[in-house]
Amino acid sequence: METRIENAAPEPCATPSKAETVLQAASRVFLTHGFSASTTDMIQREANVSKSTLYAHYPNKEALFTAVIEARCALLAVQLDDIPVAPGNLRQTLRALGRAYLEAIVAPEGLALFRVVVAESPRFPQLSRSFYRVGPSRVTARASEHLARAAAAGEVDVTSIGVEGAAQVFTGLIRGEPHLHYLMHPDARPSEEQVERWVEQAVTTFLLAFGRAGKG
Repeated sequence: METRIENAAPEPCATPSKAETVLQAASRVFLTHGFSASTTDMIQREANVSKSTLYAHYPNKEALFTAVIEARCALLAVQLDDIPVAPGNLRQTLRALGRAYLEAIVAPEGLALFRVVVAESPRFPQLSRSFYRVGPSRVTARASEHLARAAAAGEVDVTSIGVEGAAQVFTGLIRGEPHLHYLMHPDARPSEEQVERWVEQAVTTFLLAFGRAGKG
């Protein structure tokens, strides 16, 4: 565990913009090298700031890692909340939700974030829980909201497993093979067409299982 350098006096003119510079640099370093292989020296060089500036804002590597994951979680939450929906058109809504989720988790930064959070979850259990809450759990909650309305309108029948269970099935169909594939093939990138095919396959499979004939 790295500790603060006690004899490093903070620079008097350290500004919030410097803190953001350090945070962005730390994000790049952690997502590239992971927590254990990263050092504050690497982050300092990446940010092009002095040691005193870095430690004026973040006392150690653990604090930097926490700030990076929290910032990434906040960004993911905003992205998921901005997903457009189509009231009364469940298929289109599920497509939009599935596409936004899949694009987020198979993007290079999304994959890197997943890897580092999973790898460090025993050391930072609170962060891994936060990541789960604003990522997979938030998508399931959004899907549950839409499915509850669709069930009330007779578009789907999810009585066999309940609304939340059906939402978990949907997010699992979206995440499943694509996420695993790109975790195992870090140099590969999906095309927009491939993402669309995966989403359409998941939505169609889900509606075949739970959709009402002539609805949705």
